[in-house]
Amino acid sequence: MTDFSSPNSSSKKTNLTKKVTDVAYYYHPRTWKEKGIWWTTGLFLITYLVVVMILGVYWSRSPDTFDVHDLTLALVNHDSTKLVPGTMTTATAIHIAETLLYKPGGYLTNDISPPGIYLDNIPNWEFGALTELRDLVLTLRNDFSRAQSQSVEDKDLEIAQPQFNYRSNSWILPSTESEYRKGLKALYSYFHRLSDETALDGQFFTRADNLTTYLEMVEKRLGSFAQRLSYAVGQAHLNTALAGDPNARQSTPVPALSQTKTPWFKIDDVFFEARGYTWALLHTLQAIEIDFEPVLTDKNALVSLKQIIRELENTQNTIWSPLILNGTGFGPMANHSLVMASYISRVNAAITDLRSLLQKG
Repeated sequence: MTDFSSPNSSSKKTNLTKKVTDVAYYYHPRTWKEKGIWWTTGLFLITYLVVVMILGVYWSRSPDTFDVHDLTLALVNHDSTKLVPGTMTTATAIHIAETLLYKPGGYLTNDISPPGIYLDNIPNWEFGALTELRDLVLTLRNDFSRAQSQSVEDKDLEIAQPQFNYRSNSWILPSTESEYRKGLKALYSYFHRLSDETALDGQFFTRADNLTTYLEMVEKRLGSFAQRLSYAVGQAHLNTALAGDPNARQSTPVPALSQTKTPWFKIDDVFFEARGYTWALLHTLQAIEIDFEPVLTDKNALVSLKQIIRELENTQNTIWSPLILNGTGFGPMANHSLVMASYISRVNAAITDLRSLLQKG
């Protein structure tokens, strides 16, 4: 133990007091402010977190619907082209692609930094809209732009279709955005060639069989979404895969009765993917209503398509809850997944009837 009564104790006591005073001075708030280190760092972190949170909320808003007619007219006037069959549908495909790339926050699925990296609703919305865009561009390449099955594929759509099928989460080398921009450029080239009477190589054929092919693909997508959304509350279902054909076989055996339920942390993912798909489908069918009006009128199917569009508009209603709720079937809380599944199922049934009208009407 130090003896502070000894001759050397006074100097030791002085040194100890000085050290304590220095430490206290260094950690005194006034010293931090003078040095500016801790105060500046703390202010920067707080500001950064606030900005990231605000951007996260802003970027998480789903894009609004748009008027396909006004959009196409603006694009036609800007590019000095004219309205011909197919311009509405192609302009809509272009705007869907541009929305994915240039909405607030840009394309978020492949983000590796905040706030995009922790957002999941909009990336799932993007994948749903991207799925519909891929289906539409594939139909443009295989059906709408070709007179018969033996005709040559359109040179621009040959480029656009595989570009939009590039993987959706690539950050670099190459990035998803750069590949989709190439597809968008090819769509613009096809759009311009549609009304170019001198080239005679850009075509869009409004035939009942072409439209039926596209609707058949849509029908399968909607059926899948309706099932996935219904799994939010769990579903026991019998295996009907081989029903109706006694000679039918499948590669591996499955149980006769199975239980399927979406994990609670995936429920909002499926909901927003379906919402993104129906957003893009809504505008595509609005464009098809205009481009295919003579065909639909001849088949007495125009009003059927109008009803499908009206049902799809319900899928884009405002979500007033901050969370996607998953209440039980007849419980006190809402179940957003089942509501969305109801709208989609009605659309799916109406598309089945529309296809029948186009084939037999």
